[in-house]
Amino acid sequence: MENNTFFSGLKAGMSIAIGYFPVALTFGLLAKTAGLSMIEATAMSIFVYAGASQYIALSLIADAVNPLLIVMNTFVVNIRHFLMTASLSEKLKPEKRWIKAIYSFGITDESFSMLATSKNKKITTAFTFGVTLIAYGSWVIFTAVGHVVGANLPLFLQAAMSIALFAMFVGLLVPSMKGNRKVVMLATIAAAIHCFFYFTELLSTGWAILVATLISSVFVEFIYAKHRKTSELIYSREGE
Repeated sequence: MENNTFFSGLKAGMSIAIGYFPVALTFGLLAKTAGLSMIEATAMSIFVYAGASQYIALSLIADAVNPLLIVMNTFVVNIRHFLMTASLSEKLKPEKRWIKAIYSFGITDESFSMLATSKNKKITTAFTFGVTLIAYGSWVIFTAVGHVVGANLPLFLQAAMSIALFAMFVGLLVPSMKGNRKVVMLATIAAAIHCFFYFTELLSTGWAILVATLISSVFVEFIYAKHRKTSELIYSREGE
């Protein structure tokens, strides 16, 4: 039980907090260059707390996209959290729903990975709060620090930092594409669809991203489901 306390959770989550430092710092800096105030940037990290979605939101805000579309894009990008929290619920000790609702807000890709691979057979609520709280605090604090840093940069550097937003997207995408054909297919098809909407001007930026994401996800999943079904059919025939 000593490894399943709140303080052991803080200790375990320290690596996540350190990893969030440069990403949150960059987000705060880019939020400043995108025109968000200190309060707005920090509030986004406090209430949204979703790295990739926050970066996407910045690009959409810069393009003056309808707020409803920004919310919808955020929902689509973060829909995986339904699966992550459902998976974790089997490993976490029973708890009241309102308490689960609080700590589930702190579940990210990194905290999910840490909790899912924990050596504890049943993870306590205290340990979960420890992991999520220190990671959450790091993200919010360094967002504010990044905004302060950005506010003190020369104007020409603030303008140049807009390029870093696209570099961040590439940095998030490329590692996940290595050795994963499914992710490569998703990214390629989504990019092609978005380019089509962009050059034909059939949809605005917000709708183009949303529609491209949904179509590519459904199409690739259909292809893989059909492939699995075919493989199972071939395997069953070989076994007869």
